[in-house]
Amino acid sequence: MKIFVKVLWVVWIGLTLLFAEGEQQFARLGDFELENGQIIKDCCIGYRILGEMNADKSNIVLYPTWFGGSSEHVSGLVGPGKFVDNTELCVIIVDALGNGVSSSPSNSKKQRNQKFPKFAIYDMVQSQYKLLTEHLGIQHLYGIIGGSMGSFQVFEWLVVYPDFIDKALPYVCSPALSSYDLLQLQLQLEIIETARKAQYPEQKIQRLANIMTELFGHTPEYVVEKHPRDEFKEYLAGFDREPSEQFTSWNKTSQIRAMQHHNIFRHFGGSEEAAAQAITAELLIIVSATDLTVNPIPARKFAKILGCDIIVLDNNCGHLAIGCEMERCSRIVGDFFKR
Repeated sequence: MKIFVKVLWVVWIGLTLLFAEGEQQFARLGDFELENGQIIKDCCIGYRILGEMNADKSNIVLYPTWFGGSSEHVSGLVGPGKFVDNTELCVIIVDALGNGVSSSPSNSKKQRNQKFPKFAIYDMVQSQYKLLTEHLGIQHLYGIIGGSMGSFQVFEWLVVYPDFIDKALPYVCSPALSSYDLLQLQLQLEIIETARKAQYPEQKIQRLANIMTELFGHTPEYVVEKHPRDEFKEYLAGFDREPSEQFTSWNKTSQIRAMQHHNIFRHFGGSEEAAAQAITAELLIIVSATDLTVNPIPARKFAKILGCDIIVLDNNCGHLAIGCEMERCSRIVGDFFKR
């Protein structure tokens, strides 16, 4: 009977990959206990699978989402000849808690908006671990890749489940946020909360938050180059759009709070050396020298301690430096994950 059930499980996984490749899927985790002891009731995790999974499941790469990103957004970077070439890989993109697809303040029926529990990057990783091991029958990953908040999840994976992953590539990343990063996040949080207390409409709150994201997303040089002064009114008018119903201001604040506590060294009493010793995966780090959203200093320092390869992009695109050197970065990613 057990063998029969196992065969059915394998067949189900195969059919899922064959008929639902790239489609939005969900896994229900039930009442999900967080690191702080709070419970996300009826927790649901969204994901997409792109590429064919090997019979022995040896070609799987996990791709967590960035701040405000969804598996739909990330899927545009995955495919033959793209940033993550899945010709030989099976890429599983997971929607992070709070992004409006997985369980979030905006879509919770029992814990709406301010009632939603405060979660951490650690909890995002735990939800992904349960998805992989309990719902998809995956006990090991060939690789993991993630940018920005996705990279925070990558680093957390590496120290919480060090033997689970062979290769890791965090980009525009940090193992622990710098004081500059924390200051920027605090400002964004207070802008949203102050606007909410002033009873601003959701469209206005999101507009303010989006302007700030744009301000820190690129360098001043990039903005001046791409948006000349005489076109500023049109540029600014671009923020007067309908508010997102998926990534609401409540979802923004939930993920901001999660990022504020990102620090993998806390698992080791603050020791960077101990954290480095715990990591067993082959690691390649990519940072942007001009990043104003995630300061590259902690990652550059940690790379030295790890003795791993690090690539420093030096263009004027800031946090979005990957997009300005996509062809080069795609080759780097492809070479790193080459089987």
